Amino acid sequence: MEQEHKRRVRYKGTHPKSFKEKYKELQPEKYAEDITKIIQKGSTPAGMHISICVNEILEILQIEPGQVGLDATLGYGGHSLEMLKKLNHNGRLYATDVDPIELPKTKERLEKLGYGSDDLITLPLNFSNIDKVVTESGPLDFVLADLGVSSMQIDNPDRGFSFKIEGPLDLRLNPNVGISAAERLKTITKDELEGMLIENSDEPHADIIAKAIVAHIKRGKPLNTTTHLRQIIEETLAFLPAKTKDFDIKKSCQRSFQALRIDVNEEFEVLYAFLEKLPDALASGGRVAILTFHSGEDRLVKKSFKWLHREGVYSEISAEPIRPSAEECSRNGRAKSAKLRWAIKA
Repeated sequence: MEQEHKRRVRYKGTHPKSFKEKYKELQPEKYAEDITKIIQKGSTPAGMHISICVNEILEILQIEPGQVGLDATLGYGGHSLEMLKKLNHNGRLYATDVDPIELPKTKERLEKLGYGSDDLITLPLNFSNIDKVVTESGPLDFVLADLGVSSMQIDNPDRGFSFKIEGPLDLRLNPNVGISAAERLKTITKDELEGMLIENSDEPHADIIAKAIVAHIKRGKPLNTTTHLRQIIEETLAFLPAKTKDFDIKKSCQRSFQALRIDVNEEFEVLYAFLEKLPDALASGGRVAILTFHSGEDRLVKKSFKWLHREGVYSEISAEPIRPSAEECSRNGRAKSAKLRWAIKA
């Protein structure tokens, strides 16, 4: 594995109505029937998150009572709940997450289900700090890292993750750390932004989108909201063939927001650090499963696992990524881009 990760190109408002007013799904006790219908249609209710590849992950990790493990990306806690059930109040699960908004909510949710501090230890850490977890936990028998952004984050307008909802252009997983996407764009160059769009999301129209955004900002018009950025992309791609224009513009919006999110959260650098520290965190025979949602993430995981397998660090790795079943993708559209890889420590 290379010693240093480098990008191919070094690319160095008005708030909406209350989230609770906009999404009745946030009150499940009041709208249980509505939520059931939403899930049956293959959508994820706002403010909730449907975990992906749960059965496949449990089969890979082979969790047994008495073990110690880590959910490196706690999120809504769906995967953690299933892992805690396998431990059956005998063992311990550590869980990390950088999101100061969702972490306490998930901790409280799991406590109400009967999993307190004897079963679950939550830590407000980035998963690149897995070495700090092990200082407290000791060698880990199993590790899960789900690299997808949680639906609660995407659906919350105040977080600025979605181009579909008006909100501040933020995109930080921890809004208290670093700079927002709006700030990031204020000083970016055209070449740097184009490189970001290519490297982080394989955007086919990276050149003209980057040119339009930078020109707009240079005219003294900062992009402070999600809607504003979406409008620039829509106007820039108005020349696309009418037959597929709406779909193609939607995909370019998704990719552009993804590229910015990856950049402001330094997601590739964080993943690289995690993969380097992972072998030392695992006990002999320890198992790891990593769920990715972007080709760049999957390439990093694949490269790390293969190299460390050749070096004898991992005794076994997945030959090919596991994909969610057609049935799961039909139930949960956000599963379609997921890839699951695994490794076992020698």
